[in-house]
Amino acid sequence: DVIGAGIGGPAPAVDLAGRGGEVTVLERAATPGGKMREAQVARHAIDVGPTVLTMRAVFDELFDSAGASFERAVRPRRTTVLARHAWGPDQRLDLFTDLERSADAVGELAGAAEARGYRRFCARAEEIFATLERSFLRTPRPSPLGLVHRTGFAHLGALWRIRPFATLWDALGDYFRDPRLRQLFGRYATYVGSSPFLAPATLMLIAHVERAGVWTVDGGMQRIADAMAGLAERLGARVRYGEHVEEIRLTGRRVGGVRLTSGEALAARAVVLNADTAALASGGFGAAAASRGPRGRARPRSLSAVTWACLARPHGPPLHHHNVFFSRDYAAEFDDLLVRSRAPRDPTVYVCAQDRGAPDDARRDGAERLFCLINAPATGDTPEVWPASETERCEKATFETLHRCGIQVERVSEVVMTDPVEFHRRFPASGGALYGPACHGWRASFQRPGARTRIPGLYLAGGSAHPGPGVPMTALGGRIAARTLFEDLASTRTSLPTATAGGTSMR
Repeated sequence: DVIGAGIGGPAPAVDLAGRGGEVTVLERAATPGGKMREAQVARHAIDVGPTVLTMRAVFDELFDSAGASFERAVRPRRTTVLARHAWGPDQRLDLFTDLERSADAVGELAGAAEARGYRRFCARAEEIFATLERSFLRTPRPSPLGLVHRTGFAHLGALWRIRPFATLWDALGDYFRDPRLRQLFGRYATYVGSSPFLAPATLMLIAHVERAGVWTVDGGMQRIADAMAGLAERLGARVRYGEHVEEIRLTGRRVGGVRLTSGEALAARAVVLNADTAALASGGFGAAAASRGPRGRARPRSLSAVTWACLARPHGPPLHHHNVFFSRDYAAEFDDLLVRSRAPRDPTVYVCAQDRGAPDDARRDGAERLFCLINAPATGDTPEVWPASETERCEKATFETLHRCGIQVERVSEVVMTDPVEFHRRFPASGGALYGPACHGWRASFQRPGARTRIPGLYLAGGSAHPGPGVPMTALGGRIAARTLFEDLASTRTSLPTATAGGTSMR
């Protein structure tokens, strides 16, 4: 059984069903995708989770392995502009997939020395990605010694140059003197729900991942989840929506199946759990599974968010698909988030103008689909810390940041808002954290649990397990879980069991 049809659920379901397994995917929501979801606003679908795709090769490989085509299933469109960034009405910087075009833009904003620093930064980001992709991202749960072994002693220099013990913020000082550029590239830490002042310098690799290719999807990102679930079904998997998994049942010391809140029991010799591991540890899937699940000290949660989706008429400088409007003091912003456990008083605001550049541009009379996001602490399970008044204050601060950067938003529809309390309701035991545990310190990447657990037959996938959060990472993690399951079967010479691929289906 696979619990959960977020991206980390259909991925192993495709691999398992493609190898002849009898697979059931159990998802408590009405659609696949998990955090990749869309909201209906005035009869328009708006992405309210991930808004673009990177590392497309991960999905090409998955579909190719099943004799299908990701290109034909989803029709992704490559973008040339990565994002528009602004610090004020007259301080803007566009980054592009073309390195030299971006370097010219950096030079125009901050001078020739910063443009040279940007080129060196991109070269180092590419080296980090090349060093870690096969030796870390695509492997089962790694250890520091295992990483050295897979990298090879002949390449220890490359491993050391990734500066594993430096923070991202400190490492950026080697390339940029302009505080705006350190703020821009430090923001990559928030892609995994973390602080640039605490996250490791290895996250520079995200810069290379973006520059190597960013794709949007006609009809919205939900189409990726739909295509993956559809592929699993064509291979013979059953996908059951509206199903809550009450308990992961054990038979002796190994997995025996699952029990739904309806009382129905499903026998299974293997379960892939595509959910936040905090839900397993807290008993969300039964006391027996919790007592023998992953161990270790509780780690700080990653960030949550407050989001707004609406139809609106933006006035001011033109938007791109991706837009970032920065706070005036990045250190103060993260002090608010991590020290004071409150939403920033002066937040950085992300705006996805989903219709910009789309062939099916849905703008009418200047109105378009907008998705706005600011970071917030994962305190959604403590209502006294996150009262309704806090969400109202966040909205005021968000649109003040946009106004300071020259953007006026005239809303022409109702607004669909999500805050940490709602994220916690959707993803129990998370507190609203969107990325599992925070990636703070050099050990953090090695502390995520791997696919194999102490319970024979129970495997983990999803953003809180290795290799971590993000659309391509969770897909890789799901495939690692399936591969680990195959390896365990081979070691015991057992035929492929009935498998349930799982994720967010829980009490």
